[in-house]
Amino acid sequence: MAKVVKSVSIRAPVDQVFGYMSEPTNQVEIWPSIVEVSDVQRLPDGGYTHDWVYKMAGVRLKGSTRTLEFVPNQRFVEETKGGLESVLTWTFEPEDGGTRLTVATEYKVPIPVLGRMAEALILKMNDQEGDLVLANLKARMEA
Repeated sequence: MAKVVKSVSIRAPVDQVFGYMSEPTNQVEIWPSIVEVSDVQRLPDGGYTHDWVYKMAGVRLKGSTRTLEFVPNQRFVEETKGGLESVLTWTFEPEDGGTRLTVATEYKVPIPVLGRMAEALILKMNDQEGDLVLANLKARMEA
């Protein structure tokens, strides 16, 4: 499993950033490789389940996400299954009147789909995309 940890400081209140990020349909706006989010269902604890289409190295992968843990304005943990298996832990902390967001992602590159030779390239691309997702979120929240 590959692991990527990224953080960003955002000049917006924790509740605003948490509210935006915890809503699955917003991911399409800031995450370039997420092509589609559908069948969003709210869970009793406040989290969600939803289906998605994700484009990795030109290959469309389909799957679903389920929130495993949901602590409002602090943290949520999501597990994806299907074309891409991962666990994402989103942590939100107050920082100088804004938010410090950290996302830790553990994922398995779908080698049968993309091939062993593509693995190193995929890892690098996903690392760069993590930076882009957080930059997009920061821009949206601070606008």
